[in-house]
Amino acid sequence: MPPVSPFLRTAASYAWRLLVVGAAVYVVFALLGRFHEIAVAVFLGLVVTALLWAPTRRLARSVPRTIAVALTLMGSALLLLGVLTLVGEAVAGESTTLAREFREGLASIEAWLEKPPFRLNPQALSDVQSRIGEYLSSHRSTVLSQAVSGAGRLVHVLTVLALAVFCSFFFLHGGDRQWAWFCEQLPGTARERVTIAGRAGWRTFTGYTHGIVVVAATNAVLVGLALYFLGVPLAVPLALLEFFAAFIPLIGSPVALAVAAVVALAAKGPLVAGIVVALIVIIGQIEGHLLHPLVMSRAVRLHPLVVAISVVAGAIAAGVVGAVVAVPLVSVVWSVHSALREARQDGLREDGGEDRGDDRRESLRKDPRPADE
Repeated sequence: MPPVSPFLRTAASYAWRLLVVGAAVYVVFALLGRFHEIAVAVFLGLVVTALLWAPTRRLARSVPRTIAVALTLMGSALLLLGVLTLVGEAVAGESTTLAREFREGLASIEAWLEKPPFRLNPQALSDVQSRIGEYLSSHRSTVLSQAVSGAGRLVHVLTVLALAVFCSFFFLHGGDRQWAWFCEQLPGTARERVTIAGRAGWRTFTGYTHGIVVVAATNAVLVGLALYFLGVPLAVPLALLEFFAAFIPLIGSPVALAVAAVVALAAKGPLVAGIVVALIVIIGQIEGHLLHPLVMSRAVRLHPLVVAISVVAGAIAAGVVGAVVAVPLVSVVWSVHSALREARQDGLREDGGEDRGDDRRESLRKDPRPADE
């Protein structure tokens, strides 16, 4: 039997190791998919902790830590409820005007589509509306069942939010002590590496969370001001949609602005809608060439192609939640890998320096003359 070539032996050793790593990753993601509500709640708790860690620490210098955590959480909840109330008031106040503008806008769109170059049949849109009405009337039971399932999903969402608040409270109250306790349970050989990895991962995650909030808030302010001056209705809700959509890099902001363009088309006509479409390009350039390099460069050192692939892969694997989680997850993994590699290289340099120093001392003991003699 001919001997196995070294290349094939090396490839086989790497192959079975890759199979084991792939199986472990598959098991982890399968467990996360099975208990995705818990995973999402813990992720949200970490996001809240990253955002509120600094103000909680400053407040804890004046009051007990428990009161500081409770005050920061309650203040953040009140701020969020205030923003949502403002959006609800804006929608309720513009509902009558918006309905009238939408009817007029749809009529103008129909007249516009009937002209060259489209030359759409005048009865086409009317047929579409009648078919939608017939579908809803004939599938009323299906619509009702979907509404009931939507109510059940609302219960799941509220449960996840409650668990996220619970996790964030204890993370803010004693997350550093919990991490120290976890590291103490590990073997001494792995404790230092886990400590380095945890510190690097948390620094990257915190930087990414702060940076994406700044980017999302800047995009929302720019979009809100532009829509307000253009006279597009629902400027505040659309700006809030832009804020939340910006948490999905490269994809979320254009989708939110596309929704704003549809509203502008129905309410103000094709000219204003074209200006809103131009905003997609302008804000994309500002976000990609100004905000991300200035705000996110220290926290996320990923190529835009890696970011895009991560977002698409996360969306395929877990929908919107996967698209939101993908980039911070990849960023944390890469930062942990980089930190461990630098620590290993530093250790090798120190070991090499000690060995060279020992060899030098041994040579001087045997022959004390300088090396150049």
